[in-house]
Amino acid sequence: MASLYILLLSLLSLLFLPILSSPTTSSIIIPLKHNSPSSPSQSPYQKLNYLASLSQHRAHHLKTPKIHPVSDTPLFPRSYGGYSISLNIGTPSQTIPFVMDTGSDFVWLPCTRKYTCRNCTFPATQPPPTFIPKQSSTSRVLGCLNKKCGWVHNNPDVHSRCADCSTGVKNCTQICPPYLIVYGSGSTGGISIVDNLNLPGKRVPDFLLGCSLFSSRQPAGIAGFGRGPTSLPNQLGLKKFSYCLLSHKFDDSPESSSLVLYTGKDSDTKTSKLSYTPMLKLPEIQDKQTFSTFSVYYYIGLRRITVGGKKIKIPFKYLTPGPTGDGGTIVDSGSTFTFLTKNVHDLVVSALIEQVKYKRAKFVESVAGLRPCFNISGYKTVNFPEMKFYFKGGAEMLLPTANYFSFVSDDMEAVCLTMVTDEAGDSGGPAIILGNYQLQNFYTEYDLGNERFGFRQQLCL
Repeated sequence: MASLYILLLSLLSLLFLPILSSPTTSSIIIPLKHNSPSSPSQSPYQKLNYLASLSQHRAHHLKTPKIHPVSDTPLFPRSYGGYSISLNIGTPSQTIPFVMDTGSDFVWLPCTRKYTCRNCTFPATQPPPTFIPKQSSTSRVLGCLNKKCGWVHNNPDVHSRCADCSTGVKNCTQICPPYLIVYGSGSTGGISIVDNLNLPGKRVPDFLLGCSLFSSRQPAGIAGFGRGPTSLPNQLGLKKFSYCLLSHKFDDSPESSSLVLYTGKDSDTKTSKLSYTPMLKLPEIQDKQTFSTFSVYYYIGLRRITVGGKKIKIPFKYLTPGPTGDGGTIVDSGSTFTFLTKNVHDLVVSALIEQVKYKRAKFVESVAGLRPCFNISGYKTVNFPEMKFYFKGGAEMLLPTANYFSFVSDDMEAVCLTMVTDEAGDSGGPAIILGNYQLQNFYTEYDLGNERFGFRQQLCL
């Protein structure tokens, strides 16, 4: 750990000062693009296996994050089937791509010319650009006494860790302690800075960023849209934000949809033709200043699932989050395939096998990492039982078949369920993680002011 601090501190000379003010606008639109999930050389089997494996690893992290400063930020290779935005940082602006992630609450980027990324691959794209603080006149290092330092380390008394500030010195010049985010088999670390975030029609001064000096298995930055104080929505004081996820058939195309950030009074109204369900807050953290491990997630009240009109008998403990976040359903834009805890996944699989008339494709299951898969060779048309989610408040989500089944082989002779599980059983954390594959071609709205999640099916292109 000492060598980490030496590395971070030795790079401080690359970082600089000041700040400007900003006009306001009621809504801001940012292009939302799909990250290419694989290299062109990958077979359909390899692509699905890759996405299934990453969805499982991400679910494991979301369910059992490490307890560490900002350790609740899950990080995965940029080409994992997520969606990205580009943000303009600094003065003059530097355009940096970020993976949009509703399952975390910290915004960090690859930073300085010294940035290194070990075990990072770029299967379909060039390495992303890095932010150079020295080239921004408004970039400065976050001080130890700044309240935002407490946000970063989830500790309002973090200044007690700063030797030069512990005696109550008002003009303390010590920087906020470096952060280290640990996740699964990877990590990123760096120094907290503030700089201008330049949005269309709006300049946000003093925006908190993680200036990562090194990473492992994570070449691109993360824009955390979760519920914590360091997230982009909270720093901007957003009333709500919305997006429409392009179909995964546009994975390797330059097409984009829109991420909309709402800041004005008009954001308090309901959006036309949206079905709403309340966002749930964990009882443990409603009245606490600090955030628990799972409090950055957007929990919603999934009440039941039907397959072919038949209700799946899911035990109550999986549908409702307990005081510490175990059980329940979260929405996570960073997960590709929806994760179902093993007992729930087994029930869904059994219901499909019972109702689907096609033969199982066991070999495809073994190479694709998904189940069940079905052999549909020789059929001109295919039919599968509909899948429907029912939420608290009466909202219903009927999934198009393309949102829960995917063709696997080049000749489209097999299809697989695009929902994953693991063998961990009741391992704690959310029981159901609603991924972006199931929400493609859905307009989704996070109404933060009214604590509700809205959606409607529509073409996003």
